[in-house]
Amino acid sequence: MSEIELTEEHLDPNAEITLEAIKARAVRGVAVLTGRTFILSAISLVATGFLTVFLEPSEFGIFWIVSAIVNFLAYFSDVGLAAALIQKRQAVTDVELRTTFTIQQALVILLLLLLLVGSPYLAKFYSLTEEGKILLYALGLSLLFSSLKTIPSVLLERELEFPKLVVPQVLENLVYNVVAVFLAWKGFGIGSFTYAVILRGIVGLIAIYIIKPWLPGISFDKASLKRLLNFGVPYQANTFLATIKDDGMTAFLGGVLGPAGVGLLGWAQKWAYTPLRLFLDHVLKVTFPAFSRMQDEKVHLTQAVNRSIFFVCFLVFPTTVGLLILAPVFVDIIPRYEKWEPALLPLMLISVNTFFAAATTQLTNLLNAIGKIKVTFKLMIMWTVLTWIFVPILAIKYGVDGAAAGYSLVGASSLIAIYIAYKHVPFNIYETIIRPAIGTLIMAATLLVVRSVLPSSLSSVWMIILLGGIIYFSTMYLLVGSSILIDAKKGIKEIFHR
Repeated sequence: MSEIELTEEHLDPNAEITLEAIKARAVRGVAVLTGRTFILSAISLVATGFLTVFLEPSEFGIFWIVSAIVNFLAYFSDVGLAAALIQKRQAVTDVELRTTFTIQQALVILLLLLLLVGSPYLAKFYSLTEEGKILLYALGLSLLFSSLKTIPSVLLERELEFPKLVVPQVLENLVYNVVAVFLAWKGFGIGSFTYAVILRGIVGLIAIYIIKPWLPGISFDKASLKRLLNFGVPYQANTFLATIKDDGMTAFLGGVLGPAGVGLLGWAQKWAYTPLRLFLDHVLKVTFPAFSRMQDEKVHLTQAVNRSIFFVCFLVFPTTVGLLILAPVFVDIIPRYEKWEPALLPLMLISVNTFFAAATTQLTNLLNAIGKIKVTFKLMIMWTVLTWIFVPILAIKYGVDGAAAGYSLVGASSLIAIYIAYKHVPFNIYETIIRPAIGTLIMAATLLVVRSVLPSSLSSVWMIILLGGIIYFSTMYLLVGSSILIDAKKGIKEIFHR
């Protein structure tokens, strides 16, 4: 710890990090995770573009169905202990770390055995080919690799050392996308995902232990477990509901829409949620431990929430709209891409979720960080129930379009979450959400007119992107003022710091 940090006043006598260090590392964490992984996220988008060219919707559908099955099982590999370690105010002990590690590995081994026994029944129900079954086993093995990375990742997150934490993610991203695209190009089909998933897990596991060495050990301490479960169980209950809502629904739709239908819906979800993956995920990684440390500093917490929500909405809103405007052009100009035209309407409908999630995902993250886990649990119950009411009914009646419409209705219910979060932490809704929305609407109206008069070509795509950026940033400068340039300058300095 630096000399400055040693002289700062800690949040509590047992704190591992000062308030000033938290704020500095949080800003740096967001900047680093956004800046240094943005290029790799772009690589991921390019890779997805190639995969959707080389693979058929049915092959994508099998990948989405199998991934949903394993993700559903992954819920049971944890009981919220990792999140409890991150959220804990006091320093974590070695006994707590080893107890968490022991329980996780026992649960994962049990789940892998269940997956092995149940695979013939799953293959029969979803009409999986032999390649599909092998992919199922590969994703199960990746679950084991992921669980082995938990403790080093938790330690880095508690210290807000995100520049270090991002390295394994970078390597995993590169390995997965390069291998998957290369093998798909060579005609491996579903097998492309199988090899990519396994290599990704191995590389990430080795990298995290090089960066944050930690000696695994077996331990079981009832007192430590009880303390962690007080937060972990409610947190994991939320995760369980999210799993039922998302992966459980995907698995269900596999029986209703078939692999091809799930492939189209998955394509729409993949692109609709891309802005969130680009900008929101990195912020959440930083803000959960940062907000947890600030939960007794209400003024600093409110300021941090305002900046966090504005930052994400400022980036997600125009990116999502730009994607919706350009999607029909891409379908026209990319070879062998016309097969995805039926997914354009689902893309538009599911994007409703993206707009709301830019704010509400951060707000539920905030509520968890300040200990309001029961509130988020109730919200998750609401979203899960609505998902299982709207999506299946509309999917059975209207197919892929109906399922997408169901998801958009569920997304609109997020207004309730915004209202509830505001009661606990009164953030500035106009500055954080409405101003980016105004700038995005002005940009969208202009680009729709421009697109209607331009031919479908690559040059038109670049023209729309350039014009959209100019209009949006000019509008936001008028709405926000020079502070937006100051924040951007700080962010760029943090990206290249050290």
